[in-house]
Parts: sequence; structure tokens; C-alpha cells
Amino acid sequence: MKTRFMTSVMIVAVLALAFILKGFVSPYFFDALILFISMYSAYEMSKLLTKMDKPNNHILSTIFPAFLMLFVLINISFDAEVGVIYNIVIAVAILIIFFAIAFVWSLLNKSKNLKEIRYKKLSISLTKYSFQKAMNTAFAFVYPSFLLMFMTLINHFDQMTSSFADVTQFGGYFSLIVLLFAFLIPIFTDTFAYLIGGIFGGKKLCPKISPNKTISGAIGGLISCVLFSTVVYFILFSIPELKTIFSQTGFAFWHIIIISLIGSALAQVGDLLESALKRQANVKDSGRLLPGHGGMLDRCDSYMFVMPYVFIAFSIILLVL
Repeated sequence: MKTRFMTSVMIVAVLALAFILKGFVSPYFFDALILFISMYSAYEMSKLLTKMDKPNNHILSTIFPAFLMLFVLINISFDAEVGVIYNIVIAVAILIIFFAIAFVWSLLNKSKNLKEIRYKKLSISLTKYSFQKAMNTAFAFVYPSFLLMFMTLINHFDQMTSSFADVTQFGGYFSLIVLLFAFLIPIFTDTFAYLIGGIFGGKKLCPKISPNKTISGAIGGLISCVLFSTVVYFILFSIPELKTIFSQTGFAFWHIIIISLIGSALAQVGDLLESALKRQANVKDSGRLLPGHGGMLDRCDSYMFVMPYVFIAFSIILLVL
């Protein structure tokens, strides 16, 4: 318990420093943190796939987030001309290109892959085996790299001038607010689901996937997330400068109620999905990077679906409402 607590303090300290550097120095410091999280999570996902007997390319899986972020950041710098949708189109194009590279790479490693086919006693051609290997690698591209890419888009909300012209005047504070909620929703959900589930217990949520999770914990995490996210909103709203941002962007308290409600549910889905993957791989944790917590993927599972959702939700508020 002490080790877990000390690691939690370290995680909070790193996140706080990243937020401070983003707000007062440059958003690229937060990009550096996102890149580290994405690359290490991708590495762990690649290892999990191997343990699930799903061969994949560890090198491409690990370096893919770096190329994805590079091209997304380059695209954002030209956003005045192309718009936000183009960022997602570019990301999908890069994913397809890397899938093709993974397929060709596997074909070129003919001797190694033929050896794997013989060792596993598979009745399959080299081409089909290479395609399957590339598909497994592409899974690691999408989960976690592609989903975490939306964290970068959130971090640069204020720079996407052609799509979000109304927020460019706030000096980066709007993206700071969105990032704060994107991180707090899973934190509130996980923390209170654990506490309330431990207190009330009761019927298990998904005993075959995650035997420690309870229905009471899931509901408690959901309700607590909505309540505390709303409290955070009103705290921020009490600051005159931030109140102006909320007023001019049309962001009201009922928006955060809806966003946190759906976001909390998605955070729990992400947690369960990673638990299912670990169960298939027959491992307790995705890694050992964070003592008492497991691997990076164990800490980021709740964010996988929350980040794309939060980006889309706030985009709708800015563009439609």
C-alpha cells in the first residue's frame, strides 16, 4: 500500500508539472509527456499481444506514436489552411502506411517467419502469416497510440485556428481546461469506484474479466465523477478570467454533467477492455514500470476512449452549440 501511494504521489507530481509547464512555458512539454506515455503503452501492448500468441512487430509498434505525433504536430502548425478534420485524416493515412510497412517488413523477414510457422505447426502461407502479423501490429497502432493521439489534439485546441477561431484569444487556457477535465474524469471514476466498491461490495460487475469490480463501485464511480466534475467546473467558473472563457465559448455546467457522465462510463469500459486483454495474455499487470500500479497501460486504460470522446464533445460545443 505504501509503495502504491508513493507511486501515486509521483504520478500526480509529474502531471502537475506538465500542466504548469504547459500553462506558463509551452504546450510542447505536455506533448513530450504524451509521447512517453504513448510509446511505453504501445511497447507494453505489443508485449501483451505476443503473450496472447499474436505475433507482431515490436519495433514498429513502439515507434509508431512518435511518427504519428510528428505528423499531427506538423499538420496543426498549418491548421489555418486545412482544419481539424484533416488532422484525423492524416492520422488514419499514417496508420495505413505503417500497416503496409509492417506487412512488407514481415514478408522480407522470410526465414524468421517461416521458422515461426514451422515452430507453431501452422498450415498457412508466408503471405497470410505476414498479413496476420501486420494486423496484430496495427492493433497496437490503434490501441493505444491512435486513441491517445487525441490527447495531443486536445493539448493544441487553441492552435487549430481554422476550426476553433473563438478560443485562440485565450492564450492556451481553453485547452488547459479541456485537458484538466479529460484527466479528472478517469481519476474521479477510478478512485471512487474503488472506494465505494470496497465499502458496499455486492454483486460483481464482470467477474470473468475483472473479479474485483462491483456494480456498486461502477455506479458510485459514475455518480461521484459527475458530482466532483461539476464542483471543479464551478470552482473554475469562480475565477473571473476563466468565467469569461466559459461564457464566450458557451460552455455551461450542464455540458460538464453530460460529458462527465458519458466519459465516466467510457473510462470504465476502457478499464474492462484492458483487463480482458490481460486475462487473455494470462498476466496480472501490463508491466512493472510503476511500482504498486503495474505498467503504463494499466494507468492509461481508462483514458483510451475518454480522450477521443472529450475531444469530440468539446469540439461539438465549440462548433455546433
